Amino acid sequence: MEKKRFKVVAVHLLNDFSGSPLVFSQALQTLQQAGHPVVIHTSKGNSGFLDNVNAPKFYFPYQFYTNSTWRLFAFAYSQVFLFFQLMKYRKEDVIIYVNTLLPFGAALAAFFMRKKTFYHVHESYIKPAILKLFLKSVAQLTADTIFYVSNYLYQQEKIGKVNACVLHNVLPSTFVDRAAQSHYTRAKNEKFTVLMVCSFKDYKGVPQYKELARRHPDLNFELVLNASKVEVNVNFTPQHTPSNLSVFSVQKDLDPFYSRANLVVNLTNPKLCVETFGMTLLEAMSYGIPVIAPTKGGPGELVEETKNGFQIDVNDEATLDFRLSYLASHPDFMKQLSAGARETAKRFGTEKFQDTILDVFDSCNEDVRK
Repeated sequence: MEKKRFKVVAVHLLNDFSGSPLVFSQALQTLQQAGHPVVIHTSKGNSGFLDNVNAPKFYFPYQFYTNSTWRLFAFAYSQVFLFFQLMKYRKEDVIIYVNTLLPFGAALAAFFMRKKTFYHVHESYIKPAILKLFLKSVAQLTADTIFYVSNYLYQQEKIGKVNACVLHNVLPSTFVDRAAQSHYTRAKNEKFTVLMVCSFKDYKGVPQYKELARRHPDLNFELVLNASKVEVNVNFTPQHTPSNLSVFSVQKDLDPFYSRANLVVNLTNPKLCVETFGMTLLEAMSYGIPVIAPTKGGPGELVEETKNGFQIDVNDEATLDFRLSYLASHPDFMKQLSAGARETAKRFGTEKFQDTILDVFDSCNEDVRK
């Protein structure tokens, strides 16, 4: 008997060019290829990876504010709006697929409509703590299955007795194919180039990266932020930015940056936040670029010391400086690490990711919750 193909109602709060909508878009495209119709609910006004999914899109109001009070109000309002927006599916056979813990309005709507609900959880860093507790409580009440992006996240944030599945992030095949064409080389007289790609948050190690560049004037540093040109221009004036540090606003295409990078770093400060995976590390390894990653969290499932890079606490400046200087002056060792990086990247192929997604969704036989 042919398996029933459910309509998937996909929900994501803020569409942008960060890791969670990238992975979510891959999951949705996998479901589409298998015959599941997909519709997307997200906030309007932002460009991001979900734009690459050819599916009907419905929008709810949400805008990110730097002011915490305004941000909380906007978030709460968006979820009330989303709750009623999704109630239109009450008479349809649908599965509600919630990306991150944040869109709780969708999960509650699914609960009241008695629809199956899947979560794709990427984060452990949610402030304030009471909000995180509330969101996890909603997930425990409503979720049928939760995908966790790493073993670390599963161990740290497992929610009650909800069915759980570790689903490591992978890269789109188009990205992998393009990365495979890049050759890790460095001309004899070419300056060593360090790259960091991240959100514009202090906990991502942006201040420390700026100081790292200041301490190594003989090296080139590039920083690509998930931020607008206005934000970059305001916060990185020539007077307060090292001359060897180039800062860029959000980029749709990172190929030029990875193609010229000799080392990619993730300097997330473990005192403020713990990385659950480290998507830019996997992207770098696909290009054969060695990496420096935090000592805690999901990156440990990617980074193997002396094989593809190193794990160093951003607060340990002495070790960070020593390792950076050593790598910049030992090109043969860097080539060895490059080979190890490509080998690691191959382990995170799309086939297992796709099979796991489809197995979970194909296990649904009814739209009514148990």
